[in-house]
Amino acid sequence: MALIQCPNCNKRISSLAKTCPHCAAKSSGDNESLNRISHIKRSNQLMNHSFFAMTLFIAGVVIWFWGGEPAEGARANIAGVCVVFGFVGYLIARVRIVLHKRKSV
Repeated sequence: MALIQCPNCNKRISSLAKTCPHCAAKSSGDNESLNRISHIKRSNQLMNHSFFAMTLFIAGVVIWFWGGEPAEGARANIAGVCVVFGFVGYLIARVRIVLHKRKSV
């Protein structure tokens, strides 16, 4: 008997358990392929986070320079918030992607 990760909730369960006690997902004998699928799903989720953050950053730059001149007032505040959150979010997403790729499947 060994402890394995549930492919749905990623919590540790017994390898002999027929269902996960945490999420009630049925366990089959092919846990290796389920682990690979969950790894790919997590990679795709992290890439979507990265794409969203980059889109937010670009939206902030577009808002800032819309109309040919730098923004003033509320438009400048909105653009600044979008740029900062987009940039920081992108950096965090990229670090999470690198750390996720270091995990073996």
